[in-house]
Amino acid sequence: MAKILFALTNHPKDKTGWETGCYLLEVAVPFLYLKKNGFEIDFVSPLGGEVPVKVCDTKDPKLQAFFSDEDARGRFYHTKSSNEIIPDDYEAIFFPGGHGVMYDIVNNKELTQIARRIYENHGVVCAVCHGGAGLLNIKLSDGSYLIHGKKLTAFSNNEEEAIGTDSKVPFLLESALKEKGAQFSSVANWQSHVVVDGRLITGQNPASDLTMAKELVKALQRSK
Repeated sequence: MAKILFALTNHPKDKTGWETGCYLLEVAVPFLYLKKNGFEIDFVSPLGGEVPVKVCDTKDPKLQAFFSDEDARGRFYHTKSSNEIIPDDYEAIFFPGGHGVMYDIVNNKELTQIARRIYENHGVVCAVCHGGAGLLNIKLSDGSYLIHGKKLTAFSNNEEEAIGTDSKVPFLLESALKEKGAQFSSVANWQSHVVVDGRLITGQNPASDLTMAKELVKALQRSK
């Protein structure tokens, strides 16, 4: 059974008390789809253990399905720390969103090295929404940034402004990705948009999480 690693944030709030955390639907929707298609999933976070969740609608049927899955619940509440991860065990790594990623995962050397190893082992690297921050500092063995020259998407500056968080985030993700040489594209706010560039798969926002998961399955099936 092929294994996929989900890299989740441990960051709950910024210094002002603004809630960051993990956006749970971007974990739940891909998890359920990937598991249904026969993949095994592990969760890792910078500190290990429980992951802070941004306030969400617990009555959402997708979240209820996720938490009714004993395996999903157990792995989510007891994430592995990076030193427990053997990168060669995984065929893909996925960075879900939530503003917390912009605080801890973005500069986490262990997770970026895990992602580099998976990618250079001919694995797939994926991100949705603010999970794109996890891509910013992945350097390949030749010293180049993984995203340099790559086509990708993530939560856009327009979407950040639309929800009033452009003045709260430590940086604007779209702008940061472009500064690292990425070929960024986006569509209208809240519309699904997924970009596939070789073994890099990215989704713009929460509406893109299922399509991204479907593209990941296709990519892993092609590699067999």
